[in-house]
Amino acid sequence: MVAAAPQTDSLNKAGHGWPLVGALSFAQLVSWGSIYYAFSLFVVPMEADLGWSRTALNGALSLGLLTAGLVAYPVGKLIDARGGRLLMSAGSLLAALLFVAWAYVQHVAVFYAIWFGLGICMALTLYEPVFVVLTRLFPENYRFRITMLTLVGGFASTAFIPLTAWWIEALGWRDALFVLAACNLLYCLPVHLLMLRDKAGGASTDTAVAETGDSPMRRALRHPVFWGLVVCFTFYYATFSALTFHFIPMFDERGFTLALAVGVIAVIGPAQVAGRIILLLFGRRLSAATTGRIIVLMFPLSVILLILFPGSVTALFAFAAIYGCANGIMTIVRGTAVPDLLWREGYGAISGALTLPANIAKALAPSIAAFVWAAFGNYGPVLWVILVGALISAAGFWLAAAKSKTPAG
Repeated sequence: MVAAAPQTDSLNKAGHGWPLVGALSFAQLVSWGSIYYAFSLFVVPMEADLGWSRTALNGALSLGLLTAGLVAYPVGKLIDARGGRLLMSAGSLLAALLFVAWAYVQHVAVFYAIWFGLGICMALTLYEPVFVVLTRLFPENYRFRITMLTLVGGFASTAFIPLTAWWIEALGWRDALFVLAACNLLYCLPVHLLMLRDKAGGASTDTAVAETGDSPMRRALRHPVFWGLVVCFTFYYATFSALTFHFIPMFDERGFTLALAVGVIAVIGPAQVAGRIILLLFGRRLSAATTGRIIVLMFPLSVILLILFPGSVTALFAFAAIYGCANGIMTIVRGTAVPDLLWREGYGAISGALTLPANIAKALAPSIAAFVWAAFGNYGPVLWVILVGALISAAGFWLAAAKSKTPAG
């Protein structure tokens, strides 16, 4: 039997906790927009100002993504034990300080050190830790609250890419970084420090731990659902990353104009939000397992469109709509799969363990796709490799869903 934490009861009585969920949603928008999406806007001005190569600049982002994956497990374990308040507050404060340091950067080594730190900030502030917090604070309807949070967070690129471009143009890239620092310091930090009150460690009591001394993480490692989810998310984010970073060169190879490519890509963001709205409206009628089974098949379907209709503009826009919708809902499936298919106890540590291989694959996949392209000289074989990866991902989730009711081995 799982006992609700005292702070859960108080939140549910105080307006059902929606002010907190709303504040956290916009904090996610700011964190994603500033720490993750804004990076690409700084590449060109830094390249021109400092003379660094584009490869060196993007290597710092790869280091940040790898670092986020490597520290996800200890961060999740700490959130399980101590709650998210201090850790997420520390992430927002550290992000602000690192943006200031970035504004003064003159050496590549220092830039890489900054992005090592920003990788830690990603692990401390982005979706994974806040999913743990919402699942623990609102055990009765965490799926609905996570959906609402990602609905707002889904506008991070829509809001911060044009905003950051405007700040860079108006202020210069160094001063624009001070604005990003202020966003984290003046909004995200107060939300995490003053509004997030899940300071008690372990919001629920797991009788299996009490009776056997077996931790939720150790039980997960023996459970086929965990390994099915590892396969699913690792291959999903690998194929998603490879395709995302090769959109433009693939469209160029097929003779499409840059304007058309940008138009197709512009469909993806709204499609992600549309997918989350659809889930919000109809998701309560479907189990998490059923929703996941459908979504993991949509991604290979979108890739098949690119393979079968290489010259069709209609197929390109259909691909973008399906691809964006699938990715939008997949974020929610990723956030709810552990409590829905396994258990809520130890969610932070288990989620962190799932994030590690997924983030490593996400960081390496674009380079692997480039290697395949170089070996064959065109994107046809690359798409087939991506399709195989997407099918493996789907098989992993279907295995996890099928085994979700079985006990740990």
